[in-house]
Amino acid sequence: MWTPDKSFQIRLTPAAKTLLAVGLTAAFAAAAVIGVTGALTAGPGAGLRPVLLAIFVPVTGLVLAYAGLPRLRSWVLSLDLRMLTLFQSWRVIGFAFLPLYAYGVLPGLFAWPAGLGDVAVGLAAPFVAARLARDPGYAASRGYLWFHLAGLLDFVGAAGTAMLASGAFPAIHAGLPTSAPMEVWPLFLFPGFLVPLFIALHLAALVQIVRVRRRAALQAA
Repeated sequence: MWTPDKSFQIRLTPAAKTLLAVGLTAAFAAAAVIGVTGALTAGPGAGLRPVLLAIFVPVTGLVLAYAGLPRLRSWVLSLDLRMLTLFQSWRVIGFAFLPLYAYGVLPGLFAWPAGLGDVAVGLAAPFVAARLARDPGYAASRGYLWFHLAGLLDFVGAAGTAMLASGAFPAIHAGLPTSAPMEVWPLFLFPGFLVPLFIALHLAALVQIVRVRRRAALQAA
């Protein structure tokens, strides 16, 4: 069973705090520069969008670092699952896609599923975290596992609809606004900074969930 820390917070050493702050600042700065310069933009004819690299590269780097650095792995496994879950509350920021759709900036094919999916995950997060605080055994449940899997699937769906609405498929999306504004500043901060961050939080929770479920299975055997 997962044992929560009574402080309900993520504890960091001064060195870890500094490293985390530097890393987040560097990631934000890189996203800002890429968004302003349009380095990952592509024409409407490109079905596979370079902007996906802004998600794939940092997430892959974090996974490889987790696999290769024992100290990082130990730290991730020590994080409070309640806080990792509660951080997903910030996903409600995805509601911004809906007024942008209303003003003709973003296509509905992308804005509706991405926006409503983010809002659903964000609104559910405090309730899931509260359930986990009341019942630490909930960490081994299917419901808790599916909350984090659903959060990741929402990003997969958003990436898919963004590509469909990119303008590369006229038969599906002819004459309508495209998802191109997501590839430049300021909306690039979503795929370039926020999405990798939320994915990392989901993955950090999932590696703990796998460990908890394995322990529960061994105890039940």
